[in-house]
Amino acid sequence: MTMFPKFSKKRDGVNVIGEQKLLQQVSNLILNSEVCTGCGICAEACPEEAIVLGLVGATRRGAVEYAAPVDIDEVKCSYCGVCVVMCPFNALTLKVDGEERLPIVEKDGFPLYDMVAEIDDEKCVRCTICDEVCPRDAIIRDVPEYEGAAETGKERQNALKSKTTFKVDDEKCTLCGICGAVCPAITVKHKAFTAESGKVEGEVIWDETRCDACKVCVELCPEECITVEREVETKKMDGKVDIDKDMCCTCTWCSVNCPTEAIKVEKIFEGEIEFFPEKCPGGCSTCVEVCPANAIYLPSAVPASQMKGKIEPTIAVNKDFCILCGACVNACPGEDIIRLSRTGIRVKGTETDLFRKIKEKMCTPRTSRVKEDTEGSVQLKMMEKA
Repeated sequence: MTMFPKFSKKRDGVNVIGEQKLLQQVSNLILNSEVCTGCGICAEACPEEAIVLGLVGATRRGAVEYAAPVDIDEVKCSYCGVCVVMCPFNALTLKVDGEERLPIVEKDGFPLYDMVAEIDDEKCVRCTICDEVCPRDAIIRDVPEYEGAAETGKERQNALKSKTTFKVDDEKCTLCGICGAVCPAITVKHKAFTAESGKVEGEVIWDETRCDACKVCVELCPEECITVEREVETKKMDGKVDIDKDMCCTCTWCSVNCPTEAIKVEKIFEGEIEFFPEKCPGGCSTCVEVCPANAIYLPSAVPASQMKGKIEPTIAVNKDFCILCGACVNACPGEDIIRLSRTGIRVKGTETDLFRKIKEKMCTPRTSRVKEDTEGSVQLKMMEKA
């Protein structure tokens, strides 16, 4: 006799899929282990305590392939969707009967992150900086590709919207062919040469679509009979640059570096992070490698003459880009090296009792801890609030 509920868990490529099968409903909680950063927010948010931290450092660095940064107990899980809502990296998906749903939001009005990540199209000049600095591939750059970026790209003159005029003084022009020999936009077409007329006849044909108004033809013309003028209608390339909010982690790399201040990003977590590099074991760069915001770095070497008795730091964080996710704390193999304290979470919607409990846990200060009470999982040292 078939008994319900039934539970199962399987791995499909980078996805770990937990399943709850009821008599008339099937729910699947899908963890993308490649996207998961090991921040542990899902574990703190889970009302059933069905999620625990795995070997965050080892999995994120690729040292082990058999595990994910977090482990979800498919039997304890209530498939409510809280972890999906709270994951700041969209590494979790909940499907009910094959359709993506969030029961906790539908039934209880659970709040969502208040994502502020936008680009002012008027200010944006379509440059490539935001796309290049973004650590999460969250920039959608829908801009035509030109020959400067790829051999198969559009010709550069097509990047500007302009009106070019080309004139030839037919009385001066000798149809010498120099302009056509150097420029692909010009063709000097001669009529058949005949002794009857005894002279060169023909016309100069100009292709506006291929002209970039370089005026080389003007400078080379021995008769000074060519005039080229270009009126630029807009200096902005076609296309649009946008932010994929599902991928954005609000690190602010793009907004800080945008040369025209066209980007506005506000972090979803408030708080403080502290590094104690004097406790950091030399040679370890785990936190650097797991940081999803590229906010942690190994400081450049300082000449001994400038140290003046100070100890050279082995690790550092740029707080401008830190998103306070906690992945570094979870992955750190040392103790009391990184301390994280969140003080607020940006959300929109009603803050339910459940959310307030989750917020309390997430805003509890914590630090790394060298201890394994349970094999294959890591624990944190929780500290008293100041």
